[in-house]
Order: sequence, then C-alpha cells, then structure tokens
Amino acid sequence: MTAFKAFGNESQSLTIARMTIENRLDRVSIFGDLDITKDKAGLALALIVKTVIDSAVAELQAQKDLPDKLPAPTLTIVDNPFK
Repeated sequence: MTAFKAFGNESQSLTIARMTIENRLDRVSIFGDLDITKDKAGLALALIVKTVIDSAVAELQAQKDLPDKLPAPTLTIVDNPFK
C-alpha cells in the first residue's frame, strides 16, 4: 500500500475491494462497501483500513485549533464548455 497521510493532498485515492478512500486537504471520504472476512484475507483488509483511520485520527489530534464544523464549500457555476 502506498503511504497514506490523511488530509495530505487533493489527489490520492485508494481502492480496497469495492471501497474507495479519497484524500482531500479538509476531509477524507470513505464510500462503497467492504467485507472483512474471518480469515487472513479479511485481516489484511482490516489492517489497511485501520492504517488509514489511524492516520486520520493522528492528524486530527495533532491539530491545535480544530473548528467545531467546517463551513459549507463555496460553489462556482461555470458555463458548459460543450454547448
């Protein structure tokens, strides 16, 4: 697995089975589904997910002034270039 530093960039994405983890500067998004089976393969998957979550928790705990909640993103509407 490539080193995953949560909140480290706007381009990193990790796919584990049918689950995707996307890295952003202000959030880590996790979506899809993942079966962690009671076998060595399940353990390997669980450890990968744990590494990602541990990275996010460590980064959050290291922040001195976390806001209570992030503000909603600013949206910009642009003209359709394919018209």
